[in-house]
Amino acid sequence: MNVVKVHSPVVVCGDVHGQFHDLLELFQIGGYPPETNYLFLGDYVDRGLDSVETVALLLCLKVRYPSRIFLIRGNHECVNISLTYGLYDETLRKYKNLQLWHLLTDVFNYLPLAALIDNQMFCTHGGLSPDITKVDDIEKLDRRQEIPATGCLTDLVWSDPDDREGWSISPRGTGFTFGMDISIQFNHINNLTLIARAHQLVAEGYNWCHNHNVITVFSAPNYCYRCGNLAAVMMIDENLKYTFMQFDHVPPQPNIKILRTVPDYLL
Repeated sequence: MNVVKVHSPVVVCGDVHGQFHDLLELFQIGGYPPETNYLFLGDYVDRGLDSVETVALLLCLKVRYPSRIFLIRGNHECVNISLTYGLYDETLRKYKNLQLWHLLTDVFNYLPLAALIDNQMFCTHGGLSPDITKVDDIEKLDRRQEIPATGCLTDLVWSDPDDREGWSISPRGTGFTFGMDISIQFNHINNLTLIARAHQLVAEGYNWCHNHNVITVFSAPNYCYRCGNLAAVMMIDENLKYTFMQFDHVPPQPNIKILRTVPDYLL
């Protein structure tokens, strides 16, 4: 199933990017499964120092509580990006071989591409695609592959909302930007109230755009241990009313090293 059906109440989380101790703080504040239901919007690995521990914990929770935690795919859940931005080097450093990296990247190919909360809130990692009009169109895609350079699968994990109307080529070099007219039309056609997505660093941990038709959630505080941002999660109750819980990073762990500067277009 490319689009998983999720029922409220649920806590929606954005990028966590290998910041394992901040993920533990997230669970400490929001509650652990199965008491709390979670939907994570991708980017579990890279950038942070503990991608292996982060993705391992999330996968273990998924196995233990399959109906309480849902994981969809982000743009970093693929071979090409994780090869360059952290996971590959981390697994080689910690395990002296790449067997785990190969296993994880195989698992990534099976992650769903989107989620629907009570058939009213559409959730994906990045954004929309000019070749996807209806949510049902996503079910026609073959997700069991490496993320290609172009196409609908790529757009779902790479695209961003923008102030400009219509579709534009993304400055990231992959995917598109889409304007408020596009998000309003998509929500209208699919009888949706909201598009929830991650993928972009926002200073307060969440950010509304497109006249409250799109919400961005980012759940990695002090991203890359240097950005100084708050993180947030979106808490949706059984009536689809939502509130936001913000949290700061946990104190630095012993021997932590500040990561090198990374290109802004991949934030």
